[in-house]
Amino acid sequence: MSSSPSRSLSARGSRLALLVVGLCWLAVLFDGLDMFIYGSVLPHLLETKTFGLTPDTAGDLGSYATFGMLVGALTAGTVADRIGRKKLMVGCVVLFSLASGVCATAGGVEVFGLGRTLAGVGLGGLLPTAISMVSDYAPRGRGAIVIGLLMTAHHAGGILSAYVAKWLIDPVGWRAAFWVCVLPLLFAPVLAKLLPESLSFLVARGRIEEARELAARHDVELPAAKSGKQGAADRWNALRDLFRGGERTQTLLYWLASFGGLLLVYGVATWLPTLMRAEGYALGSALSFVVVFNLGGIVGMLVAGRAADRFGAPRISAVWFALTAAGVFLLSVHMPTSVTMIVVFLTGVFLNSAQTMIYATVSIRSHADNRATAVGWTSGMGRFGAVFGPWLGGQLLAANHGDWGFTAFAIAGLSSMVFIGIAALRSSEQAPQGADQELVGAH
Repeated sequence: MSSSPSRSLSARGSRLALLVVGLCWLAVLFDGLDMFIYGSVLPHLLETKTFGLTPDTAGDLGSYATFGMLVGALTAGTVADRIGRKKLMVGCVVLFSLASGVCATAGGVEVFGLGRTLAGVGLGGLLPTAISMVSDYAPRGRGAIVIGLLMTAHHAGGILSAYVAKWLIDPVGWRAAFWVCVLPLLFAPVLAKLLPESLSFLVARGRIEEARELAARHDVELPAAKSGKQGAADRWNALRDLFRGGERTQTLLYWLASFGGLLLVYGVATWLPTLMRAEGYALGSALSFVVVFNLGGIVGMLVAGRAADRFGAPRISAVWFALTAAGVFLLSVHMPTSVTMIVVFLTGVFLNSAQTMIYATVSIRSHADNRATAVGWTSGMGRFGAVFGPWLGGQLLAANHGDWGFTAFAIAGLSSMVFIGIAALRSSEQAPQGADQELVGAH
């Protein structure tokens, strides 16, 4: 009889974890849909010269969203600390949904670009906040698996975007695809009603009793309260530590690897359908490649952590980038559709988790007291590559060098392989005890 309450608490904790993970998974699914929808409708926009769109303008528009993501990611932590993770997640869903409505009703490229920029702010703020939420409520010892599961939602959104484009563009028009991206607005009240507040936020705000009661009610661990709030001077000291002694070269190598990695991720995500059209594939096949690419991303997110545990994150990151570069380069060669599908799938497997392994490498090779700063700045520097990638693809197409698009992205993959490989070889320190190799958002 004494074990019955414990089993009941565990059951309640499992139900709450499923609820939080399920709600966050749906939010990230909509995030992925909104992110990938532009690339899915882009071939149609270029062929019909909507808004007088040219490849270089299209590249600029792709960069607007990733620039917005940079702003959203950099400000998410500060905003969440003020209003709470739950409210921020709801606000991000509302923002990128309404921004898609701006795109759907746009009468010119300027308004459309504004919509994509605002959507990017919401997209960039949602993912790190969702990761924080599921980390708080994940069952004991299952944090890495739960985060890996959450990241599959982003690629599921990419798959959904391809089907939305295939089903709606011809019979209804491209605007209908963006109206579909407004529908997550209906999900926002559900998220506001059912999602509990982050335990970490409650503890950080001094609402200890509220957090303790919530944790006890649902049998989840209460996060430890930090001894003191980090001030601006502490944050700058943590950043300066990344450039002291031999750490300077290591830090720059990690940043360069992250820059090339996210250039590759967002460049391919934006231009894959258009570049495949340029290689002579029909629009339907080009959108099918988006589906296969994101299926590979889902598989990659599920296997990357296990591979890193066995062979080491630095080694896996370097090998993954080499295989990604080979796959992306092969896409510049017109092959039978069935063979191309296999190459696209495998490229998706390696590409979407190679960047994740950079973060894992930085986490493993960093000291515990500076790990969050090291990973955060590596991610932040990488997001400049996310802005540059879509722009680069547009410039190549505008100069009638579309055949160089996949080659340029392959070179970015090779550069990341070199940088992360050199960084791993230069590091003479062993991984700190208890270093966490959890999957973190590559996007």
